[in-house]
Amino acid sequence: MALIKDEKEGVTIIKIENDRLDSLITSDLKAELLLSVDIGSNKILMDVSQVVYADSSGLGALLFGVRQLQNVGGQMKLLGANRKVSNLIKIARLDDRLPNYEEMETALASFQDD
Repeated sequence: MALIKDEKEGVTIIKIENDRLDSLITSDLKAELLLSVDIGSNKILMDVSQVVYADSSGLGALLFGVRQLQNVGGQMKLLGANRKVSNLIKIARLDDRLPNYEEMETALASFQDD
């Protein structure tokens, strides 16, 4: 599996250990997001720092996670999205729903501010 799950400061961190966020890993990602929400995670930081390419199915999986978390009053944020991935998110007008942070500490602190 190309996903590693961790927890810090009450935030579930899911790291995508793949350079592509596409249809090859989206089913695993959606399953992990559902499982995380089912066990009570309502703050998820998606570490996409190794992702160099994302397509519409990858964005769809991220948006799926956002919706699942909104249903339980939670939220998802991104960590380390590169310029290409960030631009794709902006083009899809999802940047307000998927905020991106450069540093882990800043991202974790942002959950405490909300």
